[in-house]
Amino acid sequence: MPHYYSLGSIPHKRHTQFRKPDGTLYSEQLFSTEGFSSNSSLLYHLYPPTQIIKSGEPVNVAPVAATENILKHRSFKGFDVNPGGSYLESRKIVLFNNDVQLTLAAPKTGMADDVFYKNADTDEVLFIHEGKGTLKTQYGELAFGYGDYVVIPRGTIYQVSFDTEDNRLFIIDSFSPIVFPKRYLSKYGQLLENSPYCERDLRKPENLQTHDKKGEFLIQVRKNGLLYPIWYGSHPFDVIGWDGCEYPYIISIHDFEPITGRVHQPPPVHQTFDAHNFVICSFVPRLFDYHPQSIPAPYNHSNIDSDEVLYYVDGDFMSRKHVERGMITLHPAGIPHGPHPGTVEKSIGKADTKELAVMVDTFHPLKLTNAALGIEDDRYMISWIE
Repeated sequence: MPHYYSLGSIPHKRHTQFRKPDGTLYSEQLFSTEGFSSNSSLLYHLYPPTQIIKSGEPVNVAPVAATENILKHRSFKGFDVNPGGSYLESRKIVLFNNDVQLTLAAPKTGMADDVFYKNADTDEVLFIHEGKGTLKTQYGELAFGYGDYVVIPRGTIYQVSFDTEDNRLFIIDSFSPIVFPKRYLSKYGQLLENSPYCERDLRKPENLQTHDKKGEFLIQVRKNGLLYPIWYGSHPFDVIGWDGCEYPYIISIHDFEPITGRVHQPPPVHQTFDAHNFVICSFVPRLFDYHPQSIPAPYNHSNIDSDEVLYYVDGDFMSRKHVERGMITLHPAGIPHGPHPGTVEKSIGKADTKELAVMVDTFHPLKLTNAALGIEDDRYMISWIE
């Protein structure tokens, strides 16, 4: 997040004395990425954030490949993941490589009041398909709902609470920073006029709550594929104020403005976020191409350099048959794919589409877990000849 923001009380100058009403010093913490060479924020705590009072043995949560067969078109029924459990317990990794992990979750509940999560491995993007709730962090709170991308920088300590019992999430874990595409930005970091969203569409933390509590507070910390239980001696949300350019935020897929043209536009016009070796795109309701001879359905194309994953959210899809909400398709690098039989001719003359989907294109092959194989539609591979 390249835009400066602040909440709460902060001193006039950084790294200077900032005292509580009783005369003792607040504890300053630099939260930075890439050492001291990239974005950062400064947080001011009631107590030093270094007071760890005990730790436990880690649990392995790293995904395991279930098959070596990666050169096959596949489809998965995402809503077949059984609902239940808390936000952390419900997460099921389905696809992964060294750059990204794709997870489905259908939690019934959020997190307990005395349990927190810190992902020290990846930036997270929570796409909210169903449900609503609040992300609570050291930076403040972010209310989320249907269609929101909740972007959480690695190292953020947070809690998730839900206002609803039926919740569906598509989670993207990135081992590199989640950033805006460079072509959308000025050389000074402002979103340009040609960007499909702007700063007004970004929702930043609000309602900073400063918790003055001591005791034992469990932080579940993920590092190198292991989940470590670590107990802090004070409430992690004891921040009185902060400022900087590194913090969680939300942008809604409904605020993504589609880029259209006289003939069919290529997938990069749908790009929403950038990362190392993969991109995240948004397919949203839009007008179709307006050349008199245009074919709205996408042309057949060969994925030579990237695996293409589509997570179907809502609406009708002119290029696919039998699409369900929560369905995931995987079209791997090395073999061509395209519209299903009959959908090209059917698309001609259509004025618009109401489709809503999230796409993840990776530049290294994705592996499948047993959780993915358990919800696979085995007939999808032959759906182009049926």
